[in-house]
Amino acid sequence: MRNISVIGTGYVGLVTGTCLADMGNTVTCIDIDTAKIAKLQRGELPIYEPGLKELLERNIDAERLLFTTDYPAGLREAEIIFIAVNTPTTADGSADMQYVRAAATSIAAHLDHDAIIVNKSTMPVGSGDLVSDIISANLAYPNVQFAVVANPEFLAQGTAVADFQRPDRVVLGSADRDAASRVAELYLPLRAPIMLTDLYTAEMIKYASNAFLATKISFINEMARVCERLGADIKEVAAGMGYDHRIGKYHLEAGVGFGGSCFGKDVTALAHMASDAGLHPQMLHAVLEINHDQRALIVDKVQTLLGDLRGTTLGVLGLAFKPNTDDMRDAPAIDIIHALVAQGAQVQAYDPVARETGRAAIGDAGVSYCADAYAAATDADAVIIVTHWNEFKALSPAKLRAVMRRPVIVDGRNIYQPAAMAKAGFIYHGIGRGTPATDAANAATPARPVMQTRMARRPSVYAQPPRTLPKTR
Repeated sequence: MRNISVIGTGYVGLVTGTCLADMGNTVTCIDIDTAKIAKLQRGELPIYEPGLKELLERNIDAERLLFTTDYPAGLREAEIIFIAVNTPTTADGSADMQYVRAAATSIAAHLDHDAIIVNKSTMPVGSGDLVSDIISANLAYPNVQFAVVANPEFLAQGTAVADFQRPDRVVLGSADRDAASRVAELYLPLRAPIMLTDLYTAEMIKYASNAFLATKISFINEMARVCERLGADIKEVAAGMGYDHRIGKYHLEAGVGFGGSCFGKDVTALAHMASDAGLHPQMLHAVLEINHDQRALIVDKVQTLLGDLRGTTLGVLGLAFKPNTDDMRDAPAIDIIHALVAQGAQVQAYDPVARETGRAAIGDAGVSYCADAYAAATDADAVIIVTHWNEFKALSPAKLRAVMRRPVIVDGRNIYQPAAMAKAGFIYHGIGRGTPATDAANAATPARPVMQTRMARRPSVYAQPPRTLPKTR
């Protein structure tokens, strides 16, 4: 078992440190945020992540997991030091490396023994050299030997613990193959494929992976618009595509688009790197544009159904960018709610875990935050599904319709069946579900031949390009 230090206690650092401790290592997590460290020392999580609290408490009690703001104490006897700090997007689209630089400088100032430095944060290609140069230039103890290894993370919020414990692969890149092999030993108990490569390739694997997943999401949303115009059902189209093993079913769910701290940030950073290299990353730019416009599509649907939104009350179900997290970073709900309020609507919002983080990200202007989904729907002219929490799938259509002023549903995650919602008396619009189902009578109408259906159907709600929401970043 190893002595390990983890710098940074965000999602990546906290999950990495806690899971490594649960494997029997002694792990000290370092952060400059004194309030966060005090909270962690009490066994309190600053984030919501299923399964993490139990691991945290168990390993604190076993004295395998420690938290400190003191670099000398945190680095003492550490054989492997993970850098897991934030790398947010700057105004020009590049990754902000200030926290990585600060961590590397602090390591150099206090490292008094040989160690391996592991870049766990998502960092631009070439960051291994950057960290190595900073530490070499600032070593307080010049005789210390160190090596830098890139070990990109592939943790999805909401399933981060499981992703760490059962990874699809472990990627390690370094100019020092012995150092990479020593880091690989940490992961051997997980029995996952381990890939050893050079620094630049390891760093690029992370960006390419996230860019490809983001591309799948934007692609299926583009197809959803075509389906809606032509009368096809994107849910069935995606299912038919997903049976092909070359395509796969994952990330083929049409909706409001991706959010969070990874996809948008990483695609933007990769596009910036490509542009700096003299390339024209047009597909990456298209992925971002399609994703951004998908949020405007939701607003456009609501306006098409209700007309002037001034004086309307709208229920919004879901604030976090995805289920099983309270993270509001780049959450679609932020842009959607701000646009609805700007049009004069009063929003009643509900999320099972992101009520407080949602309020902090969105604010109180024109928005009230409700205790449950039915409260958010009460007296609403329309209910908008933004996050696909399982709780929303289990709502009673009859009870939901009874509390609403007008039975209008805009399902931004396609969690309901159009015919079932129409039968329950709703005017229902999903994303790419063909001709929208509007009432029980329409749902009961026998199916017509395909060509007749296409020729006779009503114009799509998305007959015109949607208004583009102003970009917030």
